[in-house]
Amino acid sequence: MKQSMKFTNAAWGLLFISPWIIGFAWFQFYPLLLSLYYSFTDYSIVKATHFVGLQNYVTMFKDDKDFFPSLRVTLLYTLMAVPLKLAFALFVAIILNSKGRFINVYRTMYYLPSILGGSVAISILWRFLFMREGIVNQALSFLHIPSIDWLGSPNVALWTISFLVVWQFGSSMVLFLAGLKQIPTDLYEAGMVDGASRVRMFFNITMPLLTPIILFNLVMQTIGALQEFTAAFVVTNGGPMKSTYLIGMKIYDDAFKLLHMGYASALSWVLFAIILILTLLIFRSSRSWVHYEDGGKM
Repeated sequence: MKQSMKFTNAAWGLLFISPWIIGFAWFQFYPLLLSLYYSFTDYSIVKATHFVGLQNYVTMFKDDKDFFPSLRVTLLYTLMAVPLKLAFALFVAIILNSKGRFINVYRTMYYLPSILGGSVAISILWRFLFMREGIVNQALSFLHIPSIDWLGSPNVALWTISFLVVWQFGSSMVLFLAGLKQIPTDLYEAGMVDGASRVRMFFNITMPLLTPIILFNLVMQTIGALQEFTAAFVVTNGGPMKSTYLIGMKIYDDAFKLLHMGYASALSWVLFAIILILTLLIFRSSRSWVHYEDGGKM
């Protein structure tokens, strides 16, 4: 009787989640397997598909002059954008972790850029802000500071699109704010009794207790940065001199401009492997710097 009830409950459970299972299998898992198959073919939509084995991967590493530069730009972009975004998100979270009038309104306002920031419209606005005669350079001229070629200089353009991602700090800020709320106040009170400064309490109390959230934000933001496309495509279109030509743009160009769908699929799987390796390295390194309230480590 009990076994039949368990089977019935399991059947009902599967029935209720079946829409998600069907959607996941059809719209995510099946395309994933299909792209893996296409990565070993010369699939291009307009002609018959032939199996070419590892040729796409060999071409990628031996003959493609844009692969390694775009990969280098993507890694550099990640190293620039992710730490800045997390640092700024933590800074704002500390400010908003205070009691005052309208504090919930301020928190909502600071979260809005994360809702709007990933859109094409905001990217276009960002391009107009940082163009040669944009508002940013006009403000610099008003302060008698030389204008900067934000979008036309290879040394500055990557920073410009990085600032757009940093501006979308809301999701990380909310997580940091939730973590700050969980830190017991008696720890700070004990630190004040011992004569510790605010800076010392930040590094000895706040940061160690926030490391699990820092780890989560670091992993999620790194994965997002390695797949970035919109900012580089809309704001700089990969220029100047391909200084912002991220690997996401290269995949797009090979797939939809050159119609090399098979080769683009191979690029996507290499990007997936890079994301997987970096994520594993971050988790491996977390053993030495992530601390939990019970005193343990990952």
